[in-house]
Amino acid sequence: MAKVADLYRYPIKGLTPEKMDALTLTEANGIPFDREYALTLGTTAFDPQHPEPLDKGFFLMLRNNEELAALRTSYDPETASLSIRKGDDILLTADLTLEIDRRAVEEFFEDYIGQKAQGRPKLVRSAGHKFTDASVVSPVFMRSVSIINIASVRALEAATGRDLHPLRFRGNIYIEGLDAWEEFDWVDREIGIGGVRLKGLARTPRCGAVNVDPDTAARDANLPKALMQNFGHTDLGVFMHVLDDGEIRIGDEVIAPVFV
Repeated sequence: MAKVADLYRYPIKGLTPEKMDALTLTEANGIPFDREYALTLGTTAFDPQHPEPLDKGFFLMLRNNEELAALRTSYDPETASLSIRKGDDILLTADLTLEIDRRAVEEFFEDYIGQKAQGRPKLVRSAGHKFTDASVVSPVFMRSVSIINIASVRALEAATGRDLHPLRFRGNIYIEGLDAWEEFDWVDREIGIGGVRLKGLARTPRCGAVNVDPDTAARDANLPKALMQNFGHTDLGVFMHVLDDGEIRIGDEVIAPVFV
């Protein structure tokens, strides 16, 4: 039986995943508080009053800024409180409702990232907008949920001869009990998780962000190349559109489409 193994949301694009016991899913907003904030490069223009989807290259993110993985951030959506740690040290706490605190966050990342930040990053948020990588495709893709098949990660491990932390792939829903690459069959088909229906939108192409080890912050692999060499594609996981409002939990059964 296929079931949910892990659940995550990512309050700030490129920063620490938040492990969840349950996730609320909505048709209108995908996963609330997922990629709600982002840190733009200092040279990026983003208008919160008139948000336009931008390529991930306009933001701080792991493909270009692997040092982000060395930080541990925690965000409480009820209080808008953000903390930033490195090892055992608390480097910053901030109330994101306060302009002075938001500026402190921006100045922290300007100093931490250095020249690659291209000036002072801007901490941005816009009601109804999500900073997902797929946001540039369409509003439906902006609200999509990322599903990772753990068996596909294990197949890539076997092909490369190395352990791979599944969080390299920054998914929302991790599923065990499937065959490797079975998730690709879900594109344009509906599945059920708990009492929620989702429909496959597209396979998830992988960029250099997955080359960064989330534990060590080391750029220690070339996984898109390994995928192409061993499997003839650079995809792992699928984007899914939420069709129902509801909650899913770790351990929920996954009802996949039946092929006859």
